[in-house]
Amino acid sequence: MEKLLTKNNINGIVGISALILFTASILRHELFNSSGDLAFFDQTVYLISQAKLPFSSVLGFHVLADHAAWILYPIALLYKIYPSVYWLFLIQSVALSLGAFVTYLLALQAGLKENQAIAMVAVYLLYPVVYNSNLCDFHPDTLAVPALLTAVLAARTKKIVWFCVSVLIVLGCKAVLSLTVVAMGVWLLLFEKRRLYGVIAIISGIAWFLIANKIIIPFFGSEATLVNRHFYRYSYLGKSFSETLQIILYQPQLIISNILSSINLEYLCFLLAPVIWGLIPKYMTSLIGAIPCLALNILADHPSQKNVILHYSLPVIPFLILALIASIAADKAWLKQKRAILLWSLIWFLILSKWGFFISKYLNFVDNLQATKEAISLIKTQDSVLTTDVITPHLTHRQEISFKYDINELNNFHYILLNTRHPGWAATAEDYGNLVKELKKRSDFKLQYERDDVYLFTKQ
Repeated sequence: MEKLLTKNNINGIVGISALILFTASILRHELFNSSGDLAFFDQTVYLISQAKLPFSSVLGFHVLADHAAWILYPIALLYKIYPSVYWLFLIQSVALSLGAFVTYLLALQAGLKENQAIAMVAVYLLYPVVYNSNLCDFHPDTLAVPALLTAVLAARTKKIVWFCVSVLIVLGCKAVLSLTVVAMGVWLLLFEKRRLYGVIAIISGIAWFLIANKIIIPFFGSEATLVNRHFYRYSYLGKSFSETLQIILYQPQLIISNILSSINLEYLCFLLAPVIWGLIPKYMTSLIGAIPCLALNILADHPSQKNVILHYSLPVIPFLILALIASIAADKAWLKQKRAILLWSLIWFLILSKWGFFISKYLNFVDNLQATKEAISLIKTQDSVLTTDVITPHLTHRQEISFKYDINELNNFHYILLNTRHPGWAATAEDYGNLVKELKKRSDFKLQYERDDVYLFTKQ
């Protein structure tokens, strides 16, 4: 790897990285390990491309009611060329890989030697959260990683147009990232002495936070949508913003006890272990930008936000990379040799990355994989579909699809596709077995396909 990473082929390495990430995400999807998040984004982006209301039948609300992620609208232009979920995989893998290229430029701009800049490229690409996030279906958050790095590079090189464009992209990925933009602005203003850029980031971040949460999300959804989607991750803090504020003011011990928990300690250890060699307190001011993301993850009482397996730590990556670059530039990092840095990064990549899932967890559905694909191929129209949660992302190019069913509402669906051997999390094998028995008795549904515990019923 050390021989491959040279100045003349950084672009090649970025391309190879994108290809690896793209291939891995496709393989995971084709092995039926995608989930509801991918179904949500694929369905709504498809509907946007067809000039239809992007209301998700998977989650039950308008796409802008989720995170006000308007970036999905320009992404939908690619679906006009050809509607395929592979576009989302391609965009995500390219975006994450481009972060390595911007890391290289930031390292050189900070005064690092060529071999040190190359080492930083490897550190970024081998950072477990980068690889793992690519295998978490699709999330617009991934586009924010290179955009945040580009914003810092633009501020340091005084490229105000690039800075504004980068900030705009970050804000369009997810409403809560406006807090990250504000924190980055504070850092730029106070520590980088880029006052204009800091002020732009602070003002735009605050403005978008208010617009997204007070206008866009309530208009396309409701406060109940916001609460049901996200507040369950902070159940101990109440069920509304007002309840949360009261708990913060009058019951701070609840927050303190949650912060000082073993799961938070474990989360921080795994998050920082791959880069601990370069985290020197004096050169960690860039981590101000990571505070909102870290605070949200640490305050949550839901385990999904406290690991490096999922995508919730993505906004931390740019600021960790900047801290490493700063310590290396000052010659204060604990590891100084390129080989040592590469070895350390590789070890933690092997320990914490999900590469092993391709020889274990991701193979759970292969025993009737062919039958599932054959059944899917028989769904020729864009009529409504009821299926399992793992099959849903393969049939989302339609207005109505669901993996949640009511026995009294089966007439709402034209196709019912079930894999009773692998029911997923939305129902049990027994539930789907009983549903198959019920459908076989009914005259309004015809059993069109049956093989290896896979059943496709079509409404007559």
